[in-house]
Formats: sequence, structure tokens, C-alpha cells
Amino acid sequence: MRRIAVIGMGAMGSAVAKALLSSGAEIVTYLEGRSSGTRERAAAAGIREVDLPALVEAEIILSIVPPSQAMEVADLVATAMRASQSSAIFVDCNAISPQTMRAVAQPFDDTDAKVLDGCIIGGPPMAGNPGPRFYLSGGAKETVAVLVGYGLDARALDSDIGTASALKMCYAGINKGLIGLGTSMLLAAAKNGADKALMAELSESQSQLVAKFAKGIPDMYPKAYRWVAEMDEIASFLGADNSAADIFGGMAGVFQQLATARTGNSEMATTLSEMLAERPEGSVNRYDALSNGNFDEGSKGLEPVSSARGSQDKVELEAELEEGLEEGLEDSFPASDPILATVTSIPGSTRT
Repeated sequence: MRRIAVIGMGAMGSAVAKALLSSGAEIVTYLEGRSSGTRERAAAAGIREVDLPALVEAEIILSIVPPSQAMEVADLVATAMRASQSSAIFVDCNAISPQTMRAVAQPFDDTDAKVLDGCIIGGPPMAGNPGPRFYLSGGAKETVAVLVGYGLDARALDSDIGTASALKMCYAGINKGLIGLGTSMLLAAAKNGADKALMAELSESQSQLVAKFAKGIPDMYPKAYRWVAEMDEIASFLGADNSAADIFGGMAGVFQQLATARTGNSEMATTLSEMLAERPEGSVNRYDALSNGNFDEGSKGLEPVSSARGSQDKVELEAELEEGLEEGLEDSFPASDPILATVTSIPGSTRT
């Protein structure tokens, strides 16, 4: 039986620890200074609490904490390993940039530890969900084999420290960045009275995107505080000379607002939830779209005018109008093809 330490008993850390435990590994954690809620979560998962000297006796130590705590954990563990001359394998699994990952590795330079760069893509393992994928770089093949043996979907990247973190930054920038963009635009629509029209149009032309927002935005509320530091890490990863870094600096502000709303004014979250809950089953009639912007429920817009033309002529007229509208939209918005929702190779799972 291998002893694996998991530092971080949040939703992900506790679920990963429980999955490893259920597969036969001995699991320990360190909870000094943690909240009663964290301790209860660890106890419920059956995870044994130990002190630092005992923690670093583990063969593998997984750090699964918010990005803002990654450096603190590394310093703490490196100090304990130095004192005990431990040769454990320390795996940072946090959403940090390659630059931060290299800083995390530095305290271990004068220890016997091996440091690996890791990232987690996907939600916590649970019944009916095979769990996330762990990507490890920095010479991780043997460690990956151990984790796979205890039921995790772990994969070795044949590259140095920094690659796994770069993968996480890019994936999160696309996936969570899209949630931040959707959040911003939905709130802007509500502020300017275009919320119903926007949801109707998105439901017609971007149905996959609406489905992603309907799940991803409410799921983000309790995690928004963690995403703030992650967006800052992505901005740092891109670098000051990359104008896209400003986008993710702005995204950090969006998630900070949502995080504050969870503890104070919840108007933003309420507005978003109401918009997403009112997803139209149908969509705005194309003739409505031509009718002076009248998107009110029940509006008939420009109904076909009765004439002596036969039913076949009427069908042809409607087809001509629709074709003309489609051509106009394509000319005006050449990049407005539907955005694909996030796809994974595991049926029924949603990656984060």
C-alpha cells in the first residue's frame, strides 16, 4: 500500500483523496489552521490528519489548493522535507502559470525531493463521473503509473516543468474565459434592456453556447473567488507584451465582483440566474427580427399579408425573405458562426 498525501480538502482535493482511498491507497492530509468545515469534509471522506513530519513521509504529495496558496504550501512542505531529509515526490496540481510553477519548485532545490508540474482538467471524481484528467510534466512517468494504479486518469507529458501549467492556463483561458465573457455580456444586456432579445437570439443561433452558460455560470458562483487568482495567473502567463493579458486582467475583475456578490449584494447572480432560467423554448420569429426590433412575447411582427397569390407563391416568398436575411447576416457578421460547447472524450462529463 502506497502512502499519498493530499494537501487541500476543498471540493476537488477531498474528492481526489477519497477516490485514491477507495482504490486502496493510504491517504493523509495536513489541516493545521484550516476551518472546521474543511476538517469535517476530510473526516467525511475518511482522510486521516497528520502533522508535517508525518506528511512528508508519504511517497507522493499532491498540492491541490487555490492558486493564491500554491507558494505558501510549497514553502511549508519544503521546510519540513529539509528537516526530515524526506525524498518524497511533490506534485503541484494547481492552476498556476509556468512562471509561478518554477517559483514553487525553487524551495525544494536543497532537498532530496522530486518536484513535478501538474494540472487538473475536469470536475471532482464522484459517483457516475469518472473524474478529471491529471497531466504531469517534469519526468512524471513513474508517478503517473502509481496514480493510474489507484484509479486516477493521469497522463505524463514528455516535457519539463512548466508544460502542464501552460496546458492549464490555455485550457482555462478558453473555458473559463468564455464563462467570464458570457457573464459580462449577459449582465450588460440586462442593464440595457436587451436581456430577453439576447436570450432569444442566442437560443436560436447559439444553442450550444446557451447550454454551456446555463450550466457553467451558476456553477461558477461558489468558485468565483478561486477564479480571480487563476485569471491573474493567465494574464501573467501571457505576459505584459501580449495585449490579450488585459482581457484576463478584466476577467479577474468580473469574477471578483461575483465573489463579492456571494457574500454581500447578490443582485448580479440573481440577474444572471433569472436570465438563464428563462431560456426560450422556441426562438424569435425571423419576421419579428425585421419588425422594428419588437421581441416582446407574443409579438407577431410582420405577418404575411393576404393576397391572391397561391400557397406555393407564399412559400416561395417566405423562402426569399429568409434567404435575404441570411445573406445580410453573413455579410454583416462573417464571424458569427455558432461557437461549439466544450467537448470531452468522456460521455456525460463537463470539463472545467
